[in-house]
Amino acid sequence: MASPTMFQPTRRRLIGAAALLPFLTLPDVVRAAEPDLSALRPMTGDIKPIGRVERAERLIRAQALMRASGIGAVVIEPGSSLVYFTGIRWGRSERPLLAILPVEGSPCIVSPFFEEPRMRETLGIPAEVRVWQEDEDPLGVVAGLLKDRKLIGRPIGIEESVRFFIPDALAHAAPDAKIVSANPVVRRCRMLKTAPELALMQRATDITITAYRWLHPRIERGMTGSDIGALMDAATTKLGGSPEFSMALIGEAAAYPHGTKAVRRVDAGQIVLMDCGCTVDGYQSDVSRTFVFGAPNARQRKVWDQVHQGQQVAFAAAQIGKPAGSVDDAVRSLYAGFGYGPGYKLPGLSHRTGHGIGLDGHEPVNLVHGEETPLAPGMCFSNEPGIYIPGSFGVRLEDCFHMTTAGPKWFSVPPVSIDQPV
Repeated sequence: MASPTMFQPTRRRLIGAAALLPFLTLPDVVRAAEPDLSALRPMTGDIKPIGRVERAERLIRAQALMRASGIGAVVIEPGSSLVYFTGIRWGRSERPLLAILPVEGSPCIVSPFFEEPRMRETLGIPAEVRVWQEDEDPLGVVAGLLKDRKLIGRPIGIEESVRFFIPDALAHAAPDAKIVSANPVVRRCRMLKTAPELALMQRATDITITAYRWLHPRIERGMTGSDIGALMDAATTKLGGSPEFSMALIGEAAAYPHGTKAVRRVDAGQIVLMDCGCTVDGYQSDVSRTFVFGAPNARQRKVWDQVHQGQQVAFAAAQIGKPAGSVDDAVRSLYAGFGYGPGYKLPGLSHRTGHGIGLDGHEPVNLVHGEETPLAPGMCFSNEPGIYIPGSFGVRLEDCFHMTTAGPKWFSVPPVSIDQPV
C-alpha cells in the first residue's frame, strides 16, 4: 500500500534512556538507543544483481515492441525506467540527462558534459554517449541523434514520467517528429518480470517478513508508530535490505489507510496496523500486518477474519487472461455480502485491492474496478483488501504475488489468524 515517499520514520528510539539522562554520558545514551540486533544476519550475500545480459534482453524486447507499435525511438529521463534499461541511477534536475532507445542499434545517453564521468559510473549497458555544454540545447542534441539515426520522421515515444518541458523542447528542436506515448513499449516490458527480477523481489519480501517476526514480540506499551517504524528499519537494514517505508498505525489511526498526524501510543487491546517494505538491488517488497497488542476482542477478530477472506478471494480470482479489475470486483462482491460499501464507500474498502509492484512500489497496472488489462505471467501485484471503520479501527493484510502460467504465486504467505499475525 505505502508509497516510499509517504513516511519519514525516526531512525532510532531512546529505549528507556530518557529517565536516566542526568546520569548517563553521551556514549551511554547512544548505546541505550540501539536495539539488540545480534540475532539477525544479512540475507543478501548471495543475491544476483541485474547485469548486462539481462539489460541486453530488455533492449531486445523493447525494440521488438517498438517495431510492433511503429515507434522509432523511446526517450527516458532519470527514474526507475532509466535504471531498468541502462542501470543509471540519477536524480532529476533542470539539466536533462536522457536515454534514447532506438528501434535499431545501440542506445544513446545524452548527458551534460561535466556529468559524463559520474554518469558512466553506473551505466550498465553498451551505449553511445553524446554530451551537451551549458550554453547548448540538450534537446537539440537529441534531435541531432534522431536525424543521424534516420528516425526523425518516425513516432518518438516519451516515457510516461518524463517532465513536460522535455517533449515540448523536443517538438521545437525536431518539428517533424511525431511525439507519442511510450507506454506500449515501456509498460509492457516492465510489467512482465523475469526470473532475475522475481528473485530479487522474493528476497526483499523474505527480509521484510523476517524483520516483522523479529519486531512483533518487541513491541511494548507506550511505543509510538515512529518508535515501531524505527525498530523495523533497524532490523531491515541489519538483514541487508534498504528500508523504503515503515508505517505503524495504532488504534483509531488504523481506520485511515495512511493514518493521521495524531501521535498515538500502544496500549492493551489496541489494533496495530503495519505497512512496511524494503528494496534489494532496487526491487521492492510491500507487506502489511495487523494485530492486537494483548487479546483481540470479538469485533476485531471478526473484521480480521473478513479481511483474510478478502485476500483469499482476490488470490483465487487472479487468473491468467482475466481483466485485472475483476480481482477487485470479486472482493467487493464478498464485502457487500458482509454489509460493507457498496463499492468504495465506508465502512469497507476505500482503496483498490492491489497495485503493480517492481522497481517502483506502485507500478501499472492496478487491481481496481474497470481495469481491463488481462493478467499475464510475470505480472506482480499487492493483494491488500483492507476494511476500514472510521472512528473505530481498520485491518489490512497485504501480501504480494506474481502471475505464473498456472496462476498466482505468493511472495509472502498470508498469516492464518489474528492470534498468529506474523
